[in-house]
Amino acid sequence: MGKKAACALFTALILLVCLVPSAGMLLPREADTGGNETLAALPGIYDRQGRLNTQYLSQLQRYAEDNHYLRQRMITLWSELNVRYLGTSIAEDVVLGTDGWLYFGDTLPDYAGTDSMTEREIFSAARNLALAQEYCESRGAEFLFTVAPNKNSLYPERMPGITPAAGPGNAERLAEELERQGVCYLDLFALFRGREETLYFASDSHWNARGAALAADAVNGALGRTTRYFDGPFDPASHRGDLYDMLYPAGTAEEGDFVCPDLRFTYDAPIRSAENLTIMTSGGGEGSLLMFRDSFGNNLYPYLADSFASALFSRAMPYRLDLTAAREADFVAAELVERNLRYLIREAPVMPAPRRQAVESARGEGFISLAREAPEEGHVLSSGTLPRAPDSGSPVLVNTADGGCYEAFLLEDGRFGLYLPEDAEPESAVFYAGGGAVRLPLIW
Repeated sequence: MGKKAACALFTALILLVCLVPSAGMLLPREADTGGNETLAALPGIYDRQGRLNTQYLSQLQRYAEDNHYLRQRMITLWSELNVRYLGTSIAEDVVLGTDGWLYFGDTLPDYAGTDSMTEREIFSAARNLALAQEYCESRGAEFLFTVAPNKNSLYPERMPGITPAAGPGNAERLAEELERQGVCYLDLFALFRGREETLYFASDSHWNARGAALAADAVNGALGRTTRYFDGPFDPASHRGDLYDMLYPAGTAEEGDFVCPDLRFTYDAPIRSAENLTIMTSGGGEGSLLMFRDSFGNNLYPYLADSFASALFSRAMPYRLDLTAAREADFVAAELVERNLRYLIREAPVMPAPRRQAVESARGEGFISLAREAPEEGHVLSSGTLPRAPDSGSPVLVNTADGGCYEAFLLEDGRFGLYLPEDAEPESAVFYAGGGAVRLPLIW
């Protein structure tokens, strides 16, 4: 074979290989799951209103990029080569540990102490929970807050060579402030560290079924109830880790897990998965539970559903604390993973703002622009930004034209927010700066 013919053949083979991903899309096949990512859907020429889809070509390009033939297998092969021969992860959210352990990249700032919350942020998060507790108790419900530890906070020995933080982390500092403000807090860090058994998955960022059982017993104990789910019995099960899924979307490996065969709760309405935004259950216990949870609640909620006569588990943010009255809840619990503690200061929970006694204050310079949203259940979400930094432990009060005074939730970047009565007219905001109370008019 001549040199030109060999070059032509080689070029043809390369072109054929390059065509495989696109041509393969024409073959009948099961849709790729996309690992832990959401793949672009095939776009339509017309949108839902019947109008011409002007984004069709760009959407079609994204669809082809996400769904080309063998995409997940190619990613998995490339990932395996990088892990085996270079010791690196191609998924930016997955950190390679030792002994096959995987860690979630979003937990690195907590682990290394590179993104510590300020004293003001810690106070604000604790104060917001104190207001939530006050509201729940005024509706006759006990309140509980707990933090699900990051995996590397409990099992740092398999982390790569990253220097851990020397001082207390955000969760520990928040726990101290919660105690100072009288918020009912359950310390799961000490509970899990007191167990020799590994209770988190190696290939997942969450606790396993036995870890969830331990946490559920502790939650029930903090609410004055006694359960022993952690003592079993358990049947063996298998689990596909979320971090493994990110790294090897076409992989088939699973690790051991457990399932408790004695849970007898039922669902009040069908669910698609444990990721449902709202899950309502009926169980064999007593009382009503309203629980706000995140992905750590996927393994946790079945035990708690079994523990109460009725329960509502919500992944909604901000917290819909107004459901306390609607559900006639006897208990309100909130579980939040360590890496997401700043969620506590991002949005104001949905509940009427607590009334306060007005305080004497000096008129400051300037004003605050107040944003007001549409009324909801007789209340209006009102929010603004303080023009200057308040004292680290300062609340924010809002005075209204009828002589009312209400305390606001404290949000990041100097913001505040609260749900005021629909007929209330906000006049001024009061906060402490330099040790004295400052009053600024509200413009809305």
